[in-house]
Amino acid sequence: METQEESNRSRVKKVESKDSWDSFLNQAKDQGRPIVVHFGASWCMPSIAMNSFFEELASTYPDVMFFSVDVDDVKSPRATNDEGGGSLEMLDVGCRRGRVKDWEVASKMEVKAMPTFVLLNKDGTPVDKLVGANPEEIRKRVDSFIQSSGEYAV
Repeated sequence: METQEESNRSRVKKVESKDSWDSFLNQAKDQGRPIVVHFGASWCMPSIAMNSFFEELASTYPDVMFFSVDVDDVKSPRATNDEGGGSLEMLDVGCRRGRVKDWEVASKMEVKAMPTFVLLNKDGTPVDKLVGANPEEIRKRVDSFIQSSGEYAV
């Protein structure tokens, strides 16, 4: 039976910088584990709404690494909001604000709106991407992704 401390510990690793992204990615590659990443923002309500679902999904797949990236926390050091504006645009699938090129990790993964979920194979290569807050579709894609990798079936 889990202790209170174990049940409160998140399986989702919070990426707080480009360095922590690189470190977590290397750890997953070294362990041969696939990765699911939730790109979001604290100002984006659909992203916030997906946090508890993402935690639950992470506890379902113990052999998969789950990362959470707040795009505003992991900005390029040279990022400013002077060009391209900082206006918030609500989309059918999520939120978008600012210049994507300033979102260092998000830009590398070609994230243009939040929430975006990216699935990476055990080599760290993106193999699927889903934009929007659609828990059923995310679960379906993660299930399929895990089963196609064979050794990670639930």
